[in-house]
Amino acid sequence: MPFLSLSCTNFRNLKNETIDLLAKEVYFVGENGQGKSNLLEALYYSAYGSSFRTRLDQEIITTGKDAFSVRAMFKSENNMVTTIHTEFQKGRKTIVKNTKKVTDRKELINIIPCVLFCHDDLNFAIGEPERRRFFIDQSLSMYDAMYIDEIRSYKKILKNRNICLKNKNYSLIDTYDFQLTEKGLYIQEKRKKLIFKFNSIFTRLYEEISGIDNVSISYDPSWKEIEGHTPSQQDVLNLMQEKRTVDYVMETTMRGPHRDKIHFVKDGKPFIPSASTGQQRLISLLLRVAQGIHYTEVTEKKPVLLMDDVLLELDPQKREKFTSILPSYDQLFCTFLPGEPYDRYKTGNTKIYFIEKGSWNE
Repeated sequence: MPFLSLSCTNFRNLKNETIDLLAKEVYFVGENGQGKSNLLEALYYSAYGSSFRTRLDQEIITTGKDAFSVRAMFKSENNMVTTIHTEFQKGRKTIVKNTKKVTDRKELINIIPCVLFCHDDLNFAIGEPERRRFFIDQSLSMYDAMYIDEIRSYKKILKNRNICLKNKNYSLIDTYDFQLTEKGLYIQEKRKKLIFKFNSIFTRLYEEISGIDNVSISYDPSWKEIEGHTPSQQDVLNLMQEKRTVDYVMETTMRGPHRDKIHFVKDGKPFIPSASTGQQRLISLLLRVAQGIHYTEVTEKKPVLLMDDVLLELDPQKREKFTSILPSYDQLFCTFLPGEPYDRYKTGNTKIYFIEKGSWNE
């Protein structure tokens, strides 16, 4: 499912032209601030209908303009050429696949699956728990439409429950607790199984590249096991009832999957506090590798890899090892600074663009 071409109109600083992407690997080479990351963002936006850099689509519009659009052409599984056109104007987003309007971004999953490697991924290792929950949820949402529905429902119920707590209107709390535990236990079980799968990939690769063994991902659900068994819905309802006074005082829901914690441990002990910056960065990179490998294991499809200046932060030895363990991909996009040894990685099917002021040339 590789990209064939990309056309942008008023997308950040990119020129309003079409770029040919017909290659197994495409490298964007240029100084910082010239538009390399903007091209990756436009590809990601075409795949998922959202940006990985901002939640505000308005920020993407070229200065002085009032709308933007991106049009991606790609080869689908049946070797047919498919087009996705996304437009944002007057605060509204429209996505059209071929001639059919997409009414829910959920419809885009599995069409052009992309795994993104970027600098902000470091927050998966050292950031707030919310960032690690986001990564796990994103990994599941790449292929599981039902998980998307369940987590959307959970967030809606949670929002309503918190409004009741804030307004001290407790009449519907029992109803919301039942709904919350039903959805929440489903989410918790999905996360638990995914992390188990990820560890079978992550621990081995971390040792292979760093030489440090027994580093793994630890899942600490807010609704923990009760008396040695996985909690039933009734167990969790009882727990919510027992701890409800705390929710009343705090005016928010203090337990549930939105409070789950995910840690990185070595031999069962916290690893991040003692890890070097390079070791922390490697964790974030290998999480993305695991995401790509797992996606292929589940779907038997290869993702598109989008790599934004991530090789720059690795020493030459780790860089070579890292590139050797990348997940199988349908297509690879990678950004480089001019001084990086990008020629070392190119193959006979690599297209190289030099980016300057939003323009490109080969």
